Order: sequence, then C-alpha cells, then structure tokens
Amino acid sequence: MDFNEVRPGYLKSSEKTIKIHISELKIGMYVSKLDRPWLETPFLMQGFMIESLDDIDAVAEYAQHVWIDAVGEEWVAPEERAAVKGQAKKVSYINKIDAKAEHAAAMDTYREARRLTRSLLDDLRLGGVINSEQAKSTVKECVHSILRNSDALIWMSKIRTQDEYTAEHCLNVCILAIAFGRHLGMSEGDLERLGLCGLLHDVGKMRVQPEVLHKPASLTEKEFNMMKAHTVHGRNLLMSSPGIPNSTIDVAYSHHERIDGTGYPRGLSSSGISEFAKIIAIVDAYDAMTADRCYSPSIPSTEALKIIFKDRGTHFDDRLGLEFIKSVGLYPPGTLVELVNGLIAIVFETNSKYRHLPKVIAVKKQDAKLEKNVLVDLSGVERGSLDKSFLIKRALNDGSFGVYIKDYREQGLALG
Repeated sequence: MDFNEVRPGYLKSSEKTIKIHISELKIGMYVSKLDRPWLETPFLMQGFMIESLDDIDAVAEYAQHVWIDAVGEEWVAPEERAAVKGQAKKVSYINKIDAKAEHAAAMDTYREARRLTRSLLDDLRLGGVINSEQAKSTVKECVHSILRNSDALIWMSKIRTQDEYTAEHCLNVCILAIAFGRHLGMSEGDLERLGLCGLLHDVGKMRVQPEVLHKPASLTEKEFNMMKAHTVHGRNLLMSSPGIPNSTIDVAYSHHERIDGTGYPRGLSSSGISEFAKIIAIVDAYDAMTADRCYSPSIPSTEALKIIFKDRGTHFDDRLGLEFIKSVGLYPPGTLVELVNGLIAIVFETNSKYRHLPKVIAVKKQDAKLEKNVLVDLSGVERGSLDKSFLIKRALNDGSFGVYIKDYREQGLALG
C-alpha cells in the first residue's frame, strides 16, 4: 500500500524516515527534517504535514532535500472523524491596516476593555451579576481591532500588572482566543462568541477566597479543591446572569477538562468537550504560563508552546494545539528578544512569509539604552539588506535587561 493512501476511518501514523529531493514532495507527506538548520526557516516546528501546493513551494524556498515519514494506518474513533468532517467553511482574513496604524486605536481599546473587565469582576466580587451587554460590547471592540490587524492588540496583551492578574488574564484570554479563532477562519459572529467565552471563563474565581486565590505557595489538597470549584461557581454565576449564551456557560464549566479524561470537574474525555472549551483550555494555559503569577514566574512564549506541543493529545486537543502553535508563531507581538548582535528588542509585528524574522523595536544594546527606539524589519536578513547578526538569538522574559513592555506602552511608541 502506498504510504500516501489511507483508508476511510484511519489516520496516518509514522513508521520510517526517507530522504527525498524536493521535486518528489507531494501533498499528504509528513516532513520531519530539512537539509538546513531549522531556525533559519520560517517553519514553526520541526515536523509538519504537506497540505497544499503552497506548502511544497514554501519548503522549496529553503531546502533541496527533506526527510519524510512513511506512514501506516491508525484507526480514528467515529466521533473524532465526525468532528473533522463537520467543521464549518473557513473565512479568510487579511490585515486591513498595518500594525503601526492600528496601535493607537488598539491602545485605547485595550485600556477601555481592561477598565470594563475590572468593573465586571468587581461587581461579581461584591455579589452582583454580570452585565452581559457590557461584556459583549467589550468583546465586539476587541474583535474589530483584531480583524483590522491582530498584531496590535496582541502586543497590548503582553502588558502585565501582577496585582491585577485575574482581570488582565481574562481579557488576554479573550484577545488571544479571538486571534486564534481568526487564524482558524471562524466567522465574525463566532469570534464574538468565542471572545465572550474567553473574557468570562474565570469569573468563578470571584467566589474563591482571596487568600487561596492569591496564595504564593503550593496549595493544600483542601485549598486545591476550593480552587477547582471555580468552574462550578463560574457556571452558576453565568446561569444566573441574563443574556449569557450557553456556550459561555459551558466553557466556564469545562475549560479545565482534558482530552484524556483526567481534567475537572467532570473528567470528560475529548468527545464530551466542546470546540470552544478546547480552544479556551489551550489559550488559558498559554497566557498563564507566559505571565508572572503569585506562585510561579513567567516563561518565554517559545517554552510555553513547547509544553503545549508536548501535552497535545493528552491535556490539549491535538489538532487545535498544533494550530495554536502556528497561530502564535515563534515570536508573537510584544515578545522581548535578544538578537545575535546583542540588541534587545520588542517584537512589533509578525511577518507572514518569514515567521522567524518579524519587525522589532530595538531599544537597547545589552546594558546601554539606545538614543532612539528603532524599528527594524528583520526580514532584511533574507533579502540581503541585513547581515545574519540580526537573527533572533533567543526570546526573553519581560523585564530582562531592565526592559519592561508596560514602560513602552506608557511612553508611547516613538520610533526613530
């Protein structure tokens, strides 16, 4: 049987690796290795399926030979096959304006959305109910910004204030979920519904005692059970608030369920977890890992994506986990990076063609602050206008080398 042929009801599974010339590459093949260093390419992970002729053309730009995995067959459960077949037709989006033009509007959108999110959570903390119209209005503004250009608002989501973690986390999950939904090709209506799920997924934490919610050490078993109860509290709060969609209630209740059935509160497995809940589970984990929390320091985006890659198929949905990694990219907007030449920079805008070569704002040379913040398009390395010392050496945690993202929001984006 040819390794590209798969019978109905079966999925491809790796058996052996074969070296081939790029001219032999076909749709359906799984590329596991290239003939050049991985970091010199825009591909997000070492290993991907060829799904279109465009994929073949993209690989051909960077390699003459590739290694592919010859594949056999693996049976897939009917409900999983049905989920794939039943997906809605994708909507294609393009950025209507560039990130620099969207930044001023995105900053205003983020400030107002953060204020409204804090107000929503404060009302709940004091025993009130959710103002559903206010929440929907907040999400709608975020959707509009992300549809104009997703990079600007994602940049804002990197700005953290530890004493406002829960409010900022809820808003950031909303923003990242909308951007992910855009990548998946969801309709504008579904983006608004998904964004509302992200904004309100953790409202149940307003019913968890502050000393447990903000404890800077490991929780006892009793305290952990109190924390896990936020999913039940969230469901109950949303059910008692008029105008909240059922999908939002479900996500608040189910976003800690795991694909392998080891999550909480009900121990659901993959087929019992909604698509929105699977998406918010991934986004929730990513935003939490990349933020400083009272009990755990942040890790760089690249490290968080590695964890999601490792835990796909157990904690997270396999397909959605891989799509999220593609959506976020190696260096999302707002990521602090160090270049090979020692420049410290903030990623300003992604590059759809060269994902490893974004536009960055250079702010520092190791310990010396630059006279001006300079916008540098790193794709110049590929075009020959910049040398290879402008490649990104590594992603950094916010605050490394004394550079904090929030300072640059407060100063404005004055570029030389």
